[in-house]
Amino acid sequence: MSAASFSSLSTGHQRLQALVGVWQGVEEVAATQWADEGTATSDVVAEAEFGGQFVVQRYRQRRDGTVSFGAHSVFGFDQQNSLVTMHQFDSMGFVPASPATGAWNGEELALERSSPRGFARVTYIFDGPDAYRMRLHFKPAGSDAWQDMVSGVYRRVSPSSINSL
Repeated sequence: MSAASFSSLSTGHQRLQALVGVWQGVEEVAATQWADEGTATSDVVAEAEFGGQFVVQRYRQRRDGTVSFGAHSVFGFDQQNSLVTMHQFDSMGFVPASPATGAWNGEELALERSSPRGFARVTYIFDGPDAYRMRLHFKPAGSDAWQDMVSGVYRRVSPSSINSL
């Protein structure tokens, strides 16, 4: 997508373009009810869709050489409420009742979502145009404590790709 086509996007939509590209990451997975503790690698492919109005992201986590988790996310920007949205579907199979929502604070994007199981918070911290960190936390229903789930460091290996995963 050309820079000229991005200029017609709102500032909120333009910020989403930081996610676009092919990324590889190394992750630390915490012991939870869904996964054992350990290290994982991941591949992330994110592409601008509909003129940059949305970013579609495919994520695959690998442990011991096999895919252990996958997700498909669609990021958007709700101009009326000035919120970033993320609809996510993953290999756990839980159907989200609503999208995660959040906002940028400098180079950090934080999104939260609730479900009958509890609350999830994902934070993307951009360390420049070609690197970011991600942290995923979960607070079970009825608890006041956030638990670490996954944290990772990701490096851009390509600015964009079609059908890379």
